Amino acid sequence: MATKNLDQEFLEFVVKSLVDNPSDVKVERKVDEMGVLLTLNIHAEDMGKILGRQGNTAKSIRTLLRIVGLKNNARVNLKIAEPEGGKGPRGGRDENRGASMDQVMDDLKL
Repeated sequence: MATKNLDQEFLEFVVKSLVDNPSDVKVERKVDEMGVLLTLNIHAEDMGKILGRQGNTAKSIRTLLRIVGLKNNARVNLKIAEPEGGKGPRGGRDENRGASMDQVMDDLKL
């Protein structure tokens, strides 16, 4: 069974190494027909460390997870949950500043 959760263990190890509050790192793992979904929950103060500038740290973590998944013949996706007390999504354009997630999602629908 340990081989099934290598992706989860890997994610926990990497994230705990990056954050100031490693005891607050929680990873939920769900498997369905689309593959593996890892949901990452972290302390609100650590969100910037995990996202990185322009999301580069998060992109790198996702790339590494895909490689771990390929080695285990699984498609691995990462969802970073918005921490309680977080600031929410920030838009690059002024029109999205202060918009709720629902408003932003409605704007993206074609």
